[in-house]
Amino acid sequence: MVALGACAHDPVGPVQARLDALLPADAILIGEQHDAPAHQQLQRALVESLAQRGQLSALVLEMAERGTSTAPLAGDATPEQVQQALRWNTAGWPWDRYAPVVMAAVRQGVPVLGANLPRTAMREAMSDAALDRHLMPSALDRQREAIRLGHCDLLPGERLMPMVRVQLARDASMAAAVRDAVSPGKVVVLVAGGGHVLRDRGVPTHLPTSLRVRTVLAVAGAPSAEAALASDLVWQTPALAPRDHCAELARQLKR
Repeated sequence: MVALGACAHDPVGPVQARLDALLPADAILIGEQHDAPAHQQLQRALVESLAQRGQLSALVLEMAERGTSTAPLAGDATPEQVQQALRWNTAGWPWDRYAPVVMAAVRQGVPVLGANLPRTAMREAMSDAALDRHLMPSALDRQREAIRLGHCDLLPGERLMPMVRVQLARDASMAAAVRDAVSPGKVVVLVAGGGHVLRDRGVPTHLPTSLRVRTVLAVAGAPSAEAALASDLVWQTPALAPRDHCAELARQLKR
């Protein structure tokens, strides 16, 4: 069942009530818009609520590579120690944006685990045609179209499938990290970009059907019909100021 959360005046909203509606669960996957501060506020509120109940087994992040972990650190570890443990890439992921949710877990004694595909494995994923068979053809087509639109139709056609394969490999890596962190009676929380948590083509397609997985899609502004169909809960936050992402991407590709 899909619940549509509209809380434009309050980005966090009634976390306890919405959390209760998602439980019981083995894993809660939170999809964000990376540049929406309200989404990181929501993540922190959810992590703190679960941790205070003693129900959070791990916080798993797209923002750090799989194999990294804060598990060896004490709850009073410094932010610098945490960044070092996660091999945090501040160029790709501004630390100030994610520090509140990461440190909230650390302070509660909950391990924070990297989940993303290591950069060294991405080239191999690009040529791995076996990944093409993971999704149903219709879902694969939707993923390819999402990659095309997400790159503003600026990618040459021959680069689309390699990018789709990287997306699939990243989803598989995140799913493996979630699966490994599952603990009976507790909840794993994954934080990732919105496209990674969609039920029809994201991380959920790589997880065992025996796991109770709930997906939360945080959306800045009006959600699409697809968002509601592909997630358990759409959490609406205020729209962001207009920004020309395509012009920025065009400049990056020229460089």
